[in-house]
Amino acid sequence: MTSFRITKLDMHQSYFVGKVESAGKEFSINVQDQRRGKVLKMPIKPHSKKHRFLVRFTGKEDIFVEDYLPYIGESEWLEIDSDEIVFALADKQDEFDTIEIVDE
Repeated sequence: MTSFRITKLDMHQSYFVGKVESAGKEFSINVQDQRRGKVLKMPIKPHSKKHRFLVRFTGKEDIFVEDYLPYIGESEWLEIDSDEIVFALADKQDEFDTIEIVDE
């Protein structure tokens, strides 16, 4: 599993941008709806060669939202395209503090 700590997440019209940290490194993040289909791109190469990963946002008081997303490849940003995740962030963006990518 790869874990990212959310340090900043701001809403812009219908998408979110911000910063996350993993293994002592900071990365930019973009979360948007599924205009180009469900998408997962990561700045860290996954441990597994699976094609779909469980992406879970978690936070205080056991709040979470998750979706299975196809891994499209590497990117300098953490890129997540998911209607379910965007809708949950729109309601409670300040309550989420961690992103887990389950790749095992």
